[in-house]
Amino acid sequence: MASKDADPSLGYLTRKDTEVKLPRPTRVKNKTPAPIQITAEQILREARERQEAEIRPPKQKITDPTELADYRLRKRKEFEDLIRRVRWNQSVWIKYAQWEESQKDFNRARSVWERALEVDYRNHTLWLKYAEVEMKNKFINHARNVWDRAVTLLPRVDQLWYKYIHMEEMLGNVAGARQIFERWMSWMPDQQGWLSYIKFELRYNEVERARAIYERFVQCHPKVGAWIRYAKFEMKNGEIVRARNVYERAVEKLADEEDAEQLFVAFAEFEERCKETERARCIYKFALDHIPKGSAEDLYRKFVAFEKQYGDKEGIEDAIVGKRRFQYEDEVRKNPLNYDAWFDYIRLEESVGSKGRIREVYERAIANVPPAEEKRYWQRYIYLWINYALYEELDAGDMERTRDVYRECLKLIPHEKFSFAKIWLLAAQFEIRQLNLMGARQILGNAIGKAPKDKIFKKYIEIELQLGNIDRCRKLYEKYLEWAPENCYAWSKYAELERSLAETERARAIFELAITQPALDMPELLWKAYIDFEISEGEYERTRGLYERLLDRTKHLKVWISYANFEASAMEENDESSDLPQDGVEEYNHEAKKECVQRARSDL
Repeated sequence: MASKDADPSLGYLTRKDTEVKLPRPTRVKNKTPAPIQITAEQILREARERQEAEIRPPKQKITDPTELADYRLRKRKEFEDLIRRVRWNQSVWIKYAQWEESQKDFNRARSVWERALEVDYRNHTLWLKYAEVEMKNKFINHARNVWDRAVTLLPRVDQLWYKYIHMEEMLGNVAGARQIFERWMSWMPDQQGWLSYIKFELRYNEVERARAIYERFVQCHPKVGAWIRYAKFEMKNGEIVRARNVYERAVEKLADEEDAEQLFVAFAEFEERCKETERARCIYKFALDHIPKGSAEDLYRKFVAFEKQYGDKEGIEDAIVGKRRFQYEDEVRKNPLNYDAWFDYIRLEESVGSKGRIREVYERAIANVPPAEEKRYWQRYIYLWINYALYEELDAGDMERTRDVYRECLKLIPHEKFSFAKIWLLAAQFEIRQLNLMGARQILGNAIGKAPKDKIFKKYIEIELQLGNIDRCRKLYEKYLEWAPENCYAWSKYAELERSLAETERARAIFELAITQPALDMPELLWKAYIDFEISEGEYERTRGLYERLLDRTKHLKVWISYANFEASAMEENDESSDLPQDGVEEYNHEAKKECVQRARSDL
């Protein structure tokens, strides 16, 4: 082993020599771009240029006819072998034909094209390349033959027709190009083909021919855009009468189409440019009446702008109403069950005052029946019917329609699940206003039979009482109590009726029957009414009996206080007619009150 201090000349390395110092990483101090930028493309180009000659592929130079024949034979063999392998690859056929063209052997090139077309004649790219080769080498008749065959076999490929026509037009053969257009139009192409034919005729100032083509065009494509183009063509040529005639014919045929809005807007703008303001206004109004509201947004906007520019105050208001009408139509179309929107829409139409429109909106609104048979969903909806009936009665004055509205509404409501007393009462009150008392009784009777309610009984009894039909009132009270025997209000009112007729025994019998009911909603009111009745009749003994019977049922403090007050008031009335001194009366009343209080304390 070598020592630490071995001589380096002897071939040994010292420890000091084995230490390797790693270089520090350099930092780029100048980060500005170089003044001369070099791209990767430039580097590759320079590398290719500096390549040595012996490395480059050799260039073949043919100087002998025999060598040229061998080259062509070899190349054709390569193409034929490739075609046998990939017969359906059109790019191989195209390269083969183009190579034959480059060799100026046009017969062979045509043969290759024809063979390719036998494989796939539906490929319009082959026809295009074939015809371009013929045109490029100025074989015009050959090119015509290719184009003619192409458009015969593939009449739905528009590019073939365009190229064919373009070639004839470049050659100055206008009659031939027109003939090709006629052949194409017999296939009824799309709109662009017809427009190309029209532009072709206009390039040669054949206005009458273009007009005739437009007539055929709108018959082939009866669309709004086609008619508008036709009208603009006439307008451009200064034929205002003809242009108006075109618009009128278009409106007759396309007024019910989805895109009729565009036609009406164009027609109105045409009349506006012709300074026919009234005509334009009539067109706008006609359009607004016939186009569905949901697809007339642009029409409303144009009409408002038109009225602001040319109209008076009434016209502007009509336009604004139309715009608001469109907004409401949009709202009810998005959510037909939004009854608040229907109410706003109806108020708008009522402010305008058109009966036909008002009825139409009402009919559309009430047609949106709530899907669920729950009363909370119907509470807002039922007011549409109420407003409709009130409008027919008060504003339109049509009583038969009002009666029909009430009748249809009552048929629609599912009374077995829920009902609305307001509708029954409004229908009955309407019949009373028409002096049809039997009709009103029939409606209220049906209401009691199908959907009895407190309001219906009360109103029916009130009507009969105003008419003085006491027997009917008694029958109604009986039905009322049969339906709701726990209703203390009904018992009290029935007894009050008999008392007003001086039928004291009847009233007392009703009260007696009422307090014997097993269940009452407000028994304290009923007992109070019975006690007040007996007091008013001066039957103090009966009153005391009632208090005693009431105390058998309840020991409430208020009952005792009321009992004591009654005793005090009763003694005061008795003593007013007696001969006792005043001090004795007060002492006696005091003793009666004291006795009631002592009994109340013992019970409580």
